[in-house]
Amino acid sequence: MPRPIHAVIHSDALRHNMAVVRARAQDANLWAVVKANAYGHGIEHVFEAFRAADGFALLDLQEAERVRQLGWRGPILLLEGVFELRDLELCSRLGLWHVVHNEAQIDMLAAHKTHTPHRVFLKLNSGMNRLGFKPQSYRAAWARLNALPQVEEISLITHFSDADGEQGIARQLAVFQAAVEGLSGERSICNSAATLRFASGDAQARQDWVRGGIALYGSSPDYPSTSSAGWDLQPAMSLRTAIIGMQQLQVGDTVGYGSRFVAPVPMTIGIAACGYADGYPRICDTGTPILVDGVRTRTIGRVSMDMLALDLTPLLAQGRAAGLGSEVTLWGKASAAHGATVLPIDEVAACAQTVGYELMCAVAPRVAMQLEA
Repeated sequence: MPRPIHAVIHSDALRHNMAVVRARAQDANLWAVVKANAYGHGIEHVFEAFRAADGFALLDLQEAERVRQLGWRGPILLLEGVFELRDLELCSRLGLWHVVHNEAQIDMLAAHKTHTPHRVFLKLNSGMNRLGFKPQSYRAAWARLNALPQVEEISLITHFSDADGEQGIARQLAVFQAAVEGLSGERSICNSAATLRFASGDAQARQDWVRGGIALYGSSPDYPSTSSAGWDLQPAMSLRTAIIGMQQLQVGDTVGYGSRFVAPVPMTIGIAACGYADGYPRICDTGTPILVDGVRTRTIGRVSMDMLALDLTPLLAQGRAAGLGSEVTLWGKASAAHGATVLPIDEVAACAQTVGYELMCAVAPRVAMQLEA
């Protein structure tokens, strides 16, 4: 029998979240972003739910091949473009669209021999300062691409650095509008945060393509300003395990490596089969929220490689019998048998001083995944 830890991927939540993002996107087409193996959920697990998207966006060619092998015939966008000349051969064979963000990529296109011209997305560095052409170089790059027989169509793309914060998108949006004025081509500017917060209200933020990322997986892109429930998003992944051990503590007993937790009163604790080797953050200290049989409680002590300890006091106070085999939900929702209580991944991530993205992507390969329709 395998260890009880497993991740459940909820197809109904993926579909629901896509509908939420699409409603905010107005009439724009929707990219379902499935980079990093669909944010740790597994491309094969999310594919059917995301078939309703207008395209898939990702980073590497192997993931693009997987999407094609699953039967997708629509657009696929490489968000970082190609890395060497021969990558363009696979783009031609698989019919991939790709971002162009530097002169070297234009050089590759100019040297590429193809009978099928490429659809490219020319990236503007509007202030994020990661990838893209600066505004003063953007039009020259567009003109150079437009002159290439290897290029069929040029779309215009940028990425906002503060769509999830107080600064918002106004500054970068103004840079984008000035840089692309008079240029033809479809536009893609909004990620999850910008789509939820601005795409439906700012006429200048309207576009042809939005990029649905973290919101599709049920995490709030601007937590804690807005919770996932505040955006009407549902968790697409539930990480669950079970209690495999019990201990009775007396006053002064300690728990775990470093004896970081000292029992202030007599108490009962459970030991769950989950640790940092499964992808649960070691930095999570006493007090990180966790569910046992759908009841909210807390972790105690230091997270180990394969185990963590949790406080059973809230269950015992309700007269609930918790013991070996009791369900433990690390994030997501408890099973229907335990009320489908939700523990947002963003709350756990906050205790780890990080974001929900990292927790999703960090689930270890040894954790089994199962798809729930």
